[in-house]
Amino acid sequence: MRRRGAHRHEASLEPPPGYYGAVGGVPDATQRGLILDWVVSRRVAAGWRVEFRTGSQAVLVRGQPVNHVLHAFLTAFSCCASGVVWAVLALTNKVERAVLTVDAQGQVITVGAP
Repeated sequence: MRRRGAHRHEASLEPPPGYYGAVGGVPDATQRGLILDWVVSRRVAAGWRVEFRTGSQAVLVRGQPVNHVLHAFLTAFSCCASGVVWAVLALTNKVERAVLTVDAQGQVITVGAP
């Protein structure tokens, strides 16, 4: 079992050579979509999930947010015993987002999002 904070092996973001055949070296919109499909599939295999996707851009998420309403009820009904668990989860849990964009030259640009 892998720890939550452990680094995972990141997949290559560039498609393999010859994945798309661009005329003149500049891919069209369909080919940029294929490049993005390749990158998204590699990230999904590494544990990310797709939150939003357009033709040349995708927002990927890894991690789950803390359910504060559930933990508030559990804390109230357990006479504050589960408050410690709630505090630890709230402090250590993190949700990562990454925005992937394919530019006009077919290069994948990754930006960390809040």
